[in-house]
Amino acid sequence: MVKIQILGTGCPKCRQLTEAAKTAAKEAGIEFQIEKVTDIQKIMAFGVMSTPALVVNGVVKVSGRVPSIEEIKGMIINNA
Repeated sequence: MVKIQILGTGCPKCRQLTEAAKTAAKEAGIEFQIEKVTDIQKIMAFGVMSTPALVVNGVVKVSGRVPSIEEIKGMIINNA
C-alpha cells in the first residue's frame, strides 16, 4: 500500500492536489491511503516551505505547485 500525504493548510490548491492524487492512484490501480497534514510544525518537519506538497511513502515529491495527474501517477508508481 502506498501512503500519500498532502501537506497544506486546506487552501484550494491543497484540495486540488488531494483530488488529483486520488485520481492518479485510482487510475494506476494502486492500493493507497491518503492523509492530509495541516499542522504547520509537521509540514515544516518535512522541510517544506511552500504548499501544497505531495509526499509519497515519506518522501517529498513536489512542493509549491499542483502537478498533473500523469506526473503524480509516475511518482506513485515509482514508489509502490
